[in-house]
Amino acid sequence: MKSTIPKKPIIISAILLCITLLGFLYFYRGIDSKNKESQQMETAWQTEALRREEIRTLDNSIKAIEPERAALDTHFAQSSDVVPFLDTLEALAPRASVKTEVTSVDIATDHSGLLVGLKATGSFEGLYKFLNLLENSPYELDFVSMDFQQDQINATNKTPQAQNWSMVLNVKLISFVQ
Repeated sequence: MKSTIPKKPIIISAILLCITLLGFLYFYRGIDSKNKESQQMETAWQTEALRREEIRTLDNSIKAIEPERAALDTHFAQSSDVVPFLDTLEALAPRASVKTEVTSVDIATDHSGLLVGLKATGSFEGLYKFLNLLENSPYELDFVSMDFQQDQINATNKTPQAQNWSMVLNVKLISFVQ
């Protein structure tokens, strides 16, 4: 006896198996595509987070060196703004108990610095202290010329406190940035 296997259920089963496999492959590729896209987005997010952290670190570093930067900026005089330098020179005079005035300001012919002419009056000790204060100022100065003179009116007076001196001083600001 020959047994015959019904072919119809096997064909239907094979067709359903193929449909199921095709559905599985379709969903597997979709999930794999979304997974790759998710990994790319996560990498982009981590890159952006790292960049933001670097910016935050850089910002903190800039804030940490701000006092040193300000001190460095006070050492150099910009050609666009020499007023702070001149104010510093004039602020040193009262500390030395002398009177001073800026007589000239000019850029050196070789553009290597700023030439400043000063006239100061006061006691010899005060003028000497003023020179020391200039030497120790935050700016790098080169003394081009200096002329001390005792006022003729008080030259006959023998007491040191009553003697008036005047000084004409030309300095070159070396720490000058154009």
